[in-house]
Amino acid sequence: MPLPCPFRASLCAVFSVGVSLTLGACSAPAPDTAKQVVQSDLVDVAQTQGDLTTFVAAVQAAGLEESLSEGGAFTVFAPTNAAFDALPAGTLDTLLRPENKDQLATILRYHVIPETRMADEIAEGIRRVETLQGKTINLQRSDDVKINNARVVSADLAASNGVIHTIDRVLLP
Repeated sequence: MPLPCPFRASLCAVFSVGVSLTLGACSAPAPDTAKQVVQSDLVDVAQTQGDLTTFVAAVQAAGLEESLSEGGAFTVFAPTNAAFDALPAGTLDTLLRPENKDQLATILRYHVIPETRMADEIAEGIRRVETLQGKTINLQRSDDVKINNARVVSADLAASNGVIHTIDRVLLP
């Protein structure tokens, strides 16, 4: 049996308010899911990536851990483990020796630029950018992003003091 007109209007009003409150509550972000600030620095972020263990070991051997932990803002082009494995036999072992610390630091600084650059912020075409080592690298974007002759395989690993892009080759100055 249909409700009398005054009751039907009241019921519709209550239903409408209930739906509005429910939808409003669903669309508001919960405090713990709101956008959070990244707390981990570049070295911490690199350490969480299973494919950057050699890079992290090289950073530590070169004495650059503190610089990449406390400094910023940086963009790091971190070679994957496979990229280090592709170096000529014995090269990595030689670079990791304490007496070659300066040479290793020079190579690693060539993988860092003193600004934060997300992959989508790299303009189309080729742009020359100075590295922390003092020489320039070519940032190139077309279908993918390249740094000199290396291709970015994983982009935009955000850190509190910059960003890491993993690359498929070790860059040599």
